[in-house]
Amino acid sequence: MFDGLATWWDNAELWLAQRWFPLQFLLVIVVLAPLCVGAAWLIDRIVDRVAAWLRPGRGEDVSSRS
Repeated sequence: MFDGLATWWDNAELWLAQRWFPLQFLLVIVVLAPLCVGAAWLIDRIVDRVAAWLRPGRGEDVSSRS
């Protein structure tokens, strides 16, 4: 299984490395930009949830929380 994945990755990498540089850049941006935006959105949601969980509730005294 991993051998097939490694072969596929090597072929994809070789194909990309043989392209004209501006096309390489465009292809990388087209693939990575949505992945980075999705990862940033997911991290933002996780941080918001953790911050909401750790923040004292309304009307709760901060000093009473230990």
